[in-house]
Amino acid sequence: MTRQSVLEPNSLPGMGPDETFPIETLPMSDTQIAAIAIEKAYAKGRIEVPVLRGVDVRIRHGEFLSIIGQSGSGKSTLLHLLGLLDAPDVGEIHLDGQRIDDLPARTRDELRNRVFGFVFQFYHLLPELSLLENVLSPLMIRHNLWGYWKHRHEYVDRARRMIERVGLGHRLTHRPSELSGGEMQRAAIARSLVAEPRILLADEPTGNLDAQTGQEIIDLLRQLNAEVGLTIVMVTHDPKIADQADRTVRLAEGRIQGLSEAA
Repeated sequence: MTRQSVLEPNSLPGMGPDETFPIETLPMSDTQIAAIAIEKAYAKGRIEVPVLRGVDVRIRHGEFLSIIGQSGSGKSTLLHLLGLLDAPDVGEIHLDGQRIDDLPARTRDELRNRVFGFVFQFYHLLPELSLLENVLSPLMIRHNLWGYWKHRHEYVDRARRMIERVGLGHRLTHRPSELSGGEMQRAAIARSLVAEPRILLADEPTGNLDAQTGQEIIDLLRQLNAEVGLTIVMVTHDPKIADQADRTVRLAEGRIQGLSEAA
C-alpha cells in the first residue's frame, strides 16, 4: 500500500494554491494519530450527557490498538472523532503532528476518503450493488465521472486483488443478500482498504459474528497489520478480541481507566 502522506506542509487536499496551513508538530515521537484532551457531550432533551471527559490517546505508526469498554463508555464516539466523522467539543485530533479536526469541511472529506478506512459492525454494504461494485465505491466517490472512467481498469484490477486478498474472489458478482455475515464483513474490509488508507478504524468488527468467524476477521486484520504496516484502531467490548491487539486502552464513563501491552 502507498505510504505517502496526504498531509504535506502548506499543501493539504481541499486547499487552494495560495492557502497555507501552520505545522503543529508533536514532541519527538512516533505518534501517527492522537486525541488530545478530548471532551464530547450529546444533548438528550434539555440535558447534556457527557460522553468523553478529557481523553488522551496516541497511536504509533503501524500499531494495532484496541479500545475496550462497556456500552456507553465512549469508545465508539472516540473512534468517530479520530476518523473525523464527528468533532470534539473540547480538545484536538492530530495526524502526523498536525491538527485536523478544525480543517475546512472539504479537506476533512478528503482525509476521510484517502487517509482513513472504516469498518463497522453492520457492514453498510449497498444492497443493490454487487460485491465488486461495493468495494469500488470509495474510488467512485473520490473522483468525478470522467476521473473514475479514466482510471477504471486500474481501479477494477485493484478491487479484484483486494477481494482476492480477503478470500472472496469467487463472490465478485454476488450481492450482499447472497453473502454470509463473515463474507459481508470481509467485503466491508476490502471496501475500506481499496482506497489504500493509512489508518483503519474498526468499530466492533466481530460484534455481529459468531466466535469462529469473528476470529477469522481478527486474523485477517492482524495479517494486514503485519504485512503492510497498516495502523489499526479497533473498538470492542470483548476482552478476548481486545487482547490480540498490540496494546489495549480501556474506557469507562468517558475516561481512560488503563492501558496494557500485548504479551
